[in-house]
Amino acid sequence: MTTPYVIGIGNAVMDVISPVAEDRLAALGVQKGIMQLIERERSEYLMAAQADDHGPGRAQSKLVPGGSVANTLAGLGMMGLRTAFIGKVAGDPLGLSYAEQTEAQGTVFVNPPVAGEVAPTSRSIIFVTPDGERSMNTYLGISGELGPEDVNPATFSGCDWLFLEGYLFDKDAGKAAFLKAAEACHAAGGQAGIALSDPFCVDRHREGFRRLVAGPMDYVIGNVHEWQSLYQVTDLEQALQMARADCGTVICTRSGEDAILIRGEERVTAPVHRVVPVDATGAGDQFAAGLILGLARGLPLAVAGRMGCIAAAEVISHVGPRPESDLLAAFRAEGLI
Repeated sequence: MTTPYVIGIGNAVMDVISPVAEDRLAALGVQKGIMQLIERERSEYLMAAQADDHGPGRAQSKLVPGGSVANTLAGLGMMGLRTAFIGKVAGDPLGLSYAEQTEAQGTVFVNPPVAGEVAPTSRSIIFVTPDGERSMNTYLGISGELGPEDVNPATFSGCDWLFLEGYLFDKDAGKAAFLKAAEACHAAGGQAGIALSDPFCVDRHREGFRRLVAGPMDYVIGNVHEWQSLYQVTDLEQALQMARADCGTVICTRSGEDAILIRGEERVTAPVHRVVPVDATGAGDQFAAGLILGLARGLPLAVAGRMGCIAAAEVISHVGPRPESDLLAAFRAEGLI
């Protein structure tokens, strides 16, 4: 069997992850539990505050290449798939490090860092409270400028799966890049999909997301709030039925409850793998990795969903958005592969 080839497009964001006490979070003026887009000056303030924090969690801080799709690709690469990432970084120290670390971890970083007077490399300052909740403060920088000129159809030769992130849907250039990539993926015989990423993203660009879901997307991943926001309904079942009419494969994650997966007339649930959360960063990203691995291997939908849940459980059991243990061994132990 040929090793599946997965291409991802998303924000190339350097993650700065630090445990923090609840009162410290409030003192910094950080809203708990959501992803907030911030300006360059605010990002510099928070990074300086983080560097000055001499609390007990400082030793656990991590600086790692991140971004939602990049995290998914890292997980897929660790599970043996061929991966390539289309993102945008500046030729500054953070950007050079991002590209080098990505390549070192086995994912092809398609576009070289951009030299010259450009916006800085993006970063996400992530504060993790003792309950495992993540509060993300993201300065998009140059990554938010990715456009169709950054998507080369030749990259998609042999592409089996394309995975996109809703976070990059904020600008018209990003939307155009997604459409160009989906066309190239389909021309290569692959499947294109997206994670809705955040209900605020959906709220801002609802009509665009609706056209994408009903158009070139073959599979779409969202949580309860994202699906409800997309179709502007409060009843999840109604939202999922509307999604089923629009898209071939619909996946709904529900935090501590079973995930729901729908493909045509088939509907299954995947039980969550319960663990005590240490850091929820990357849970959705690794769910997507486990899911895509299962789909790429042609496994039953319920099995693919279960693999997603196991991968998500692994990543929330430690600090950081990428797996630290052998997920293939975990899948084998469950009799999934």
